[in-house]
Amino acid sequence: MKTPQVIRGSAAPQMLRLLLLLLSGVCIDSYKPVVIVHGILDGAKQFETLSNFIREVHPGTEVAVIDIYDRLKSLKPMWLQVKAFTEAISPIMQKAPDGIHLLCFSQGGLICRALLSTTPYHNVHSFISLSSPQAGQYGDTEYLDRIFPRRMRKMVYLICYNKVGQTVFSICDYWNDPHHRAQYLQSSRFLAPLNGDRPYKDMKSWRENFLRIKKLVLIGGPDDGVITPWQSSLFGFYDSNESVVQMKDQEFYKNDTFGLRTLNTRGDVSVCVHSGVKHVQWHSNFTVFKSCMEKWLT
Repeated sequence: MKTPQVIRGSAAPQMLRLLLLLLSGVCIDSYKPVVIVHGILDGAKQFETLSNFIREVHPGTEVAVIDIYDRLKSLKPMWLQVKAFTEAISPIMQKAPDGIHLLCFSQGGLICRALLSTTPYHNVHSFISLSSPQAGQYGDTEYLDRIFPRRMRKMVYLICYNKVGQTVFSICDYWNDPHHRAQYLQSSRFLAPLNGDRPYKDMKSWRENFLRIKKLVLIGGPDDGVITPWQSSLFGFYDSNESVVQMKDQEFYKNDTFGLRTLNTRGDVSVCVHSGVKHVQWHSNFTVFKSCMEKWLT
């Protein structure tokens, strides 16, 4: 019988370190790539902190912040941006057979949802919508002040609900004036068809594409200060009296026009609300990251 081999001296610690290294490699390989899409009037640089959060808690994760249509270029029409972001993200999807995660901020959340709806056979696992006006925008904010004269919320529809507005300013593509619903339904080239507020020839395929995601994470809060109403980040929005109608009472939810009710019925919608967080702070707040995002980025 052979004598059992006994490892003495420094060999055991070395083998232990090797074992730990191999195990850590297994964990690293298990993390899906994370793609980040910025919001209006910002760019990739603003997401360095968030990228570091991801790498710290999930070492080895490939994080890509798509650096196109930043700053003033982010005011370009939404469908133009959707096309460009799709072209930039598709190669990342193709290189990730196990799928990727999309983490999209503010206006970027709408770009990502349109990308998911119009991309057949995408492999996005988690779609994290970080303080994004998913049901539209209707409010005076510092962002709006940079585009239109101050305190003109009630007049913005005159600019947005025509061919010029719909082909010049991104914010017009998701401007949702509850007092001019008919004009919105007639003029909106982006949000109305995306939400199924107006029938569209590709609604069925868009719905099927969107439902390929495994998890929808909606993040927002009452102190955001930009998304108006703030519940739009959770698919709530104003009625004609400017009272907020919550997600489950919205017609697009009840009619399941783009699959939101189906996702929720599947148990695949996660809602995370934080107070005390300003709009520009969401992507640098570690508490928000830990409680709302971390577990969906494995």
